[in-house]
Amino acid sequence: MEGSLSVLQRHPGLSVAAFSLVFRAVHKLLRALPLPKGVCRDEFRVWKWRNLSVSLVHSMLTGPWAVTCVLLSPEMLDNMYSSYTPLSYLLICTSTERVCFTDVIWCFLYTLFTRHYVAGAVVALFVEVNSVFLHTRLLLKLAGAQSSRLYGLNRLINLFTYVLFRLSAQAYLTWYILRNYSWLDHAGYFLSSMMLMNIMILVYFYRLLRADFLPRGKGHLAHNGMQHGSSKKFLSD
Repeated sequence: MEGSLSVLQRHPGLSVAAFSLVFRAVHKLLRALPLPKGVCRDEFRVWKWRNLSVSLVHSMLTGPWAVTCVLLSPEMLDNMYSSYTPLSYLLICTSTERVCFTDVIWCFLYTLFTRHYVAGAVVALFVEVNSVFLHTRLLLKLAGAQSSRLYGLNRLINLFTYVLFRLSAQAYLTWYILRNYSWLDHAGYFLSSMMLMNIMILVYFYRLLRADFLPRGKGHLAHNGMQHGSSKKFLSD
């Protein structure tokens, strides 16, 4: 593992590119799987289904991986600036290409090239545990399975993991930066990125509660129709 870590650290850009190719290969493999009937009738839904499927595979890999890294090396929670392990650095190499938000991409790239804040990036990837159920939720909606028991169960697990692995992880990272602001490198940039992410996550949490747990009037159902409106409206909740 130490030899592999040395290679990854010398060529972080190539490492990210290699893992990007791996997930592109996963995408091609998933294209061979059959699609639900409700998805096949709409090209946008087909595209969304395939992308969500790749994201689900990524989350199922990286979420438990991030939690395992911290369980094996709990000292990373106390020193998120310089503490890391070969397993945690490999996780960041694997995850960087799949990060969606621009600010987060730069944070991950900074971590890869400087090897600072690796532990912080690992804690940030706790959100992938929740992403498993967020992606599953959208896949079930695409398949028209909102009334199934599986959707109901996933809805509850999704809420629980959103609070435990997404909101709590973000809160801890924000607290850590504020507590150690005086000596952390580029603390202002990382704190501003965290605050932006905090706002977005709280907005998404409100939308999740509104969509899955708050009662809706008949007017809303009539507006969305039997097929829940257009595809983009349907997928925005």
